[in-house]
Amino acid sequence: MILLDSKKRFITLLIVLVSGIIIFILGLGTTGLVDETPPLFAAAARAMSESGDWLTPKVNGMFRFDKPPLIYWLMGFFYSLPKNEIWDSLGTLSARLPSALGSLFLMLMIGDTLFCWPQKGDRQFLTPIVASLGFALSPLIIIWSRTAVSDALLTGTLGISLLLFWRRMASDNNDQCISAWVFLGLAILTKGPVALILATLTVTSFLFIQKDWKSLLGKINPKKGFFITTLISVPWYFLELIKEGKPFWENFFGYHNFQRYTSVVNNHAEPFWFFLYIMILASLPFTPFLYDGIFRAFKDFLKSSKESCNVTETLYTYSLCWLVSVLIFFSISATKLPSYWLPAIPAAAILISNSFVNLKNSNKSYLYLWIFNILILFGLSIAFFFSNIWLSTINDPEMPNLVSELILSGIIFKAKLLFSSFTILAIILFSFKVKNIFLYLQIFFLIGQSFLMSPIRKLADTSRQLPLRNISKLILDIREGKETLAMIGIRKPSLHYYSRQIVFYEPNTKEGLINLSDRLNTDRRENYEDQPDYEYKSLLVVIDQYSSREQHWSNIKHQKLGVYGIYNLWRIQKSDLRKYSELLVNSGYKSDWKNRNVEKF
Repeated sequence: MILLDSKKRFITLLIVLVSGIIIFILGLGTTGLVDETPPLFAAAARAMSESGDWLTPKVNGMFRFDKPPLIYWLMGFFYSLPKNEIWDSLGTLSARLPSALGSLFLMLMIGDTLFCWPQKGDRQFLTPIVASLGFALSPLIIIWSRTAVSDALLTGTLGISLLLFWRRMASDNNDQCISAWVFLGLAILTKGPVALILATLTVTSFLFIQKDWKSLLGKINPKKGFFITTLISVPWYFLELIKEGKPFWENFFGYHNFQRYTSVVNNHAEPFWFFLYIMILASLPFTPFLYDGIFRAFKDFLKSSKESCNVTETLYTYSLCWLVSVLIFFSISATKLPSYWLPAIPAAAILISNSFVNLKNSNKSYLYLWIFNILILFGLSIAFFFSNIWLSTINDPEMPNLVSELILSGIIFKAKLLFSSFTILAIILFSFKVKNIFLYLQIFFLIGQSFLMSPIRKLADTSRQLPLRNISKLILDIREGKETLAMIGIRKPSLHYYSRQIVFYEPNTKEGLINLSDRLNTDRRENYEDQPDYEYKSLLVVIDQYSSREQHWSNIKHQKLGVYGIYNLWRIQKSDLRKYSELLVNSGYKSDWKNRNVEKF
């Protein structure tokens, strides 16, 4: 029996692993970095790898205290592997692997947890697969797990930690609870104190409703565990605080933690109910089953608060505490972003599997949920069949030909085919009362997302990012005397990443022109990759076509060196820039770059 279970466990996890590789890994390095945040992470990680300074993240000659170092360390590790420039020519595989692997390992942990601790009424072999796919096929997880930022890694490390906490409480053995605290420490090293707060809210809210909470708390050994977490996560913060002092304290703790939570940052203001809306989108197209799973878990929650229950059957209650903790914490936050919901998606996936387990028999709930789900699929199909209505509303200045390219690429046709086939298949399976309809639709969605997402990524890369890579190559070929490089108007950190040069970013305003002239004399920035010659007679300027039409920029004498997409490359004599700047100053305009956070992305 043990060997049989071991074989089933291996097969289950193998299915989950293959599915995860298809969703997260395949084609990961075939497209360039997407502006604007991923190139900042990638540049900082590559700088660590090449400079040997693994303590302080730096981008474009400036400290980057936005996030703790684990994401940079992992990216930097991949950048440091032999022949990286050959097998990862775009630099995107190394930058994206930490996010992809974080989601893949969490997907495996979800499947293994439900296999080893099947909940009441469970079908042991199928439910782990359903829950794992429910997590991996979330639209938000698909996007962020292939993006070179820290959100997916936080979701992975924190999610694994929370599942390990529950597994220890549900286990009868006397093993030490170490791994859960280790992953919590890694989560804190990924995105800061928010990981500790979310873990504390989840575990304490769960223990609060358990009659034997003292024994469960003893199982996870918080005193020893907190010491382990502190030992892993605190040294970097301590060393960085000693080395950089006030700037690190104010930037990381002040701006990126306290200020982001208590006030609106970068215009990311949303209503209190924002994450209720995101919760709907994040579980599409199976959102109805999430709400059914929440309802059933809430009934178990009420039951467990009144009477003792077997802790091995409380995973759905624990997941509800997990989801609600994330919902409440980030709903209170003044700054709200869709990515903040990612840590709740593993809990949502487990709750969806709760609905799958309980709806194996045909009843009214089963009927209503599938009708609602089919209507959602039908609505998505209709949206693509009438795409001519909403396509006309797309107006992306960085991709002026996007609509025609979408149509010519066949992506709209593929979306019509995918969602109409999805709807028809759902109707057929529902009509024949197929027991495993949910799993079959997930498998279809698994195949379909690869069929659709790959051309979307390639189109976006060709239209938006390829011009910047090409203009970076041109800069490397024609740069004279270590000329200074500036970018005017639309700001793209990928220009720094691909050109490997210090870039001065300024708006296309008259103040921006004065700022650039002033900064060339005073903002003498350099790093290990680039030491510009600030005394050289000319500079290179990348300027988008909209900014180049501004009179104060077009009037400056310039040499046109190349055009890629909407971006122009100019060579400008510093004396000409200085003269025009002085003219604007005499007209009453002033430099303002010292009074704002320069290049705050």
